[in-house]
Amino acid sequence: MIRMTTAASIAALSLAAGAAHAQTAQPWMNTKLSPDERAALLEKEMTLDERIGLVHGPMSMPIFGIKKPEGAIGSAGYIPGIPRLGVPALEESDASLGVTNPLGVRPGDGATALASGLSLAATFNTKLAYDGGAVVGREARAKGFNVQLAGGVNLARDPRNGRNFEYLGEDPWLAGNLVAAQINGIQAQGIVSTIKHFSLNGQETSRHFANSVIDESAHRESDLLAFQIAIEKSQPGSVMCAYNLVNGDYSCGNPHLLNDVLKGDWGYKGWVMSDWGAVHATDYIVKGLDQQSGEQLDAKIWFGEPLKAAVEKGEIPAARLSDATRRILRSMFAAGLFDKPVTPGGAIDYDANAEISRAASAEGIVLLKNREGLLPLAKAAKTIAVIGGHADAGVLSGGGSSQVVPPGGAKRVVPLGGEGMMGAFRSQYFNGSSPLAAIRKAAPDAKVTFDDGRYVASAVAAAKAADVVVVMGNQWMGEGEDAFDLSLPNGQDELIAAVVAANPNAIVVLQTGGPVSMPWLNEAGAVVEAWYGGAKGGEAIADVLFGAVNPSGRLPVTFPASLGQYPREALPGRGVPEKTRFDVNYTEGADVGYRRFAATGDKPLFPFGYGLSYTSFAYSNLKVEGGQSVTVSFDVANTGKVEGKDAPQVYLTGAAGKPLQRLIGFDKVSLKPGETRRVTLTADPRLLASFDAKGRRWVVTGGDYQVAVGASATDLALKGGAKVKARTLKP
Repeated sequence: MIRMTTAASIAALSLAAGAAHAQTAQPWMNTKLSPDERAALLEKEMTLDERIGLVHGPMSMPIFGIKKPEGAIGSAGYIPGIPRLGVPALEESDASLGVTNPLGVRPGDGATALASGLSLAATFNTKLAYDGGAVVGREARAKGFNVQLAGGVNLARDPRNGRNFEYLGEDPWLAGNLVAAQINGIQAQGIVSTIKHFSLNGQETSRHFANSVIDESAHRESDLLAFQIAIEKSQPGSVMCAYNLVNGDYSCGNPHLLNDVLKGDWGYKGWVMSDWGAVHATDYIVKGLDQQSGEQLDAKIWFGEPLKAAVEKGEIPAARLSDATRRILRSMFAAGLFDKPVTPGGAIDYDANAEISRAASAEGIVLLKNREGLLPLAKAAKTIAVIGGHADAGVLSGGGSSQVVPPGGAKRVVPLGGEGMMGAFRSQYFNGSSPLAAIRKAAPDAKVTFDDGRYVASAVAAAKAADVVVVMGNQWMGEGEDAFDLSLPNGQDELIAAVVAANPNAIVVLQTGGPVSMPWLNEAGAVVEAWYGGAKGGEAIADVLFGAVNPSGRLPVTFPASLGQYPREALPGRGVPEKTRFDVNYTEGADVGYRRFAATGDKPLFPFGYGLSYTSFAYSNLKVEGGQSVTVSFDVANTGKVEGKDAPQVYLTGAAGKPLQRLIGFDKVSLKPGETRRVTLTADPRLLASFDAKGRRWVVTGGDYQVAVGASATDLALKGGAKVKARTLKP
């Protein structure tokens, strides 16, 4: 025993000596130093070629004849490492909704699909956002990826935006908090996460040529505020700039956005990477871009030889290249990529991760209508007809770079075809989590039939023969294109109208990428918005339909009565000649979604924050305190007969004599029947302020501030107010 102990001591001393020697030879490996100090030490040792090598990289997927780079695992992108200095390669995968495997570049490699971003936003639950991010981070690490292209936080300014499903709704406070939690979940696993797309990537139509035009103050109070909140609360390793222009300059070459706002006002220390194919010149590095990504999609590898030559000639300061390099290294150190290197081959518990996805999916489902308590379904129902939506195969997912393929592959893939870069991604994926199978499992004594919905007459016959009908309505949305309108495509509205007319006990389950019109709403017995449900979306739907889960989702976007209620009824860029720049004038400014409805007085189909439950809740005992901000306290009680979760919302309705509406706080509480809980929320002062663009500061005007507490933006049960002191805040 003594010999073994002595040997162990000698080994430990040897390891310690080795570590000390490594720190002497490579002082940046001293973990007692800050990420900034370590990055500065390492960057000083790099050659010009090594710096250049770190600020640009290729795609890592087989498209347009592109081959997977040597050493790359294969996914969205790759930045080679520097073995001489121990710098690991950056292996990057898209990860908005799970670790992707674009075009099957890694044959047979699946991942856990999370529910869509809108589904997550509908939970109003930051813990679920963190848990989902942790799933992504763990699976990325096991697969060998150390950078996740996650954190989509663009506000839903237009319900037709093809990527709304990836994002987190129309409100900056809700979106910023939830995406911060998601990023924290990813980065807690020792992985770098991005936040994207900075900024105002509000539509997919001609996204490379759309110039987003907005007043500076309005930008700061809306989309930029969502990014600012998220960055402050999560410190993502990288910010991904967008394809579009903002006020005349491309986002990735926009010195105001990148240098003045992000790195200047906000003091952001990480690096700015481009979106894939969003770089147009070498001088973007001076304008704030730190890394060119997916370089084959650009006209040139601008940050390769052209940048090297410009630095050698003194046309671009060497110090700016050093700064870009240090920013990349700093985030790598902060995430632990040097100290706990990511290597492929780790074990993944897909079953456990799928259950995490299932819980979030179920909590994101929004019950929009429930006539006479049709739901939850009684297990005594003898016959149930399930109609349409490929419900026999699985739940739908959105398309594009965020597409996640489940372990074992998708149950059904329905190609849509198309041309251009995104044509290869234009397929509807159904993941194998079948709503039909889940309903049959939940109602083992019922006769459950299925009709695919191709023929209306056949579907009507099935509906008439059943006690209860579940009819699916699918709206596939994808990157690179926007919805033409808010209808359900392929004649589904006509199918649903016929089914609900044939059977009053018809439940419409919607799988959509955003708001849709509902011409059949009055006749439907119940309507459930299930979004894109992820790995266990079918089970989550059945959980809600049969009451295993009490629905608690709340709409993170307003469902309009018509497109005429939006400032741009005609989608900008539609019909404009190819490769022609055009303006998208955001005349609504900071009044996005429910804020605009409050300003115009228009009545939506369903308001922001809306959602029904199988129980009931009541609010009482409001207390509002002023001072430097507003603190709101109130009681939430479950006044029904079953346990449930509520998402109480606090809105600012007046600021120093100015009427307005802003979400300034929310919570998610679980209550048993008869239980009451006290909720206290303090508003971020910026939510009370206006942005002074000339003074470059937030200004809170002193005076009386009114607040309201309620179940949605239009259902406000408690109202009160308090005096707030005048103050200014840094930008």
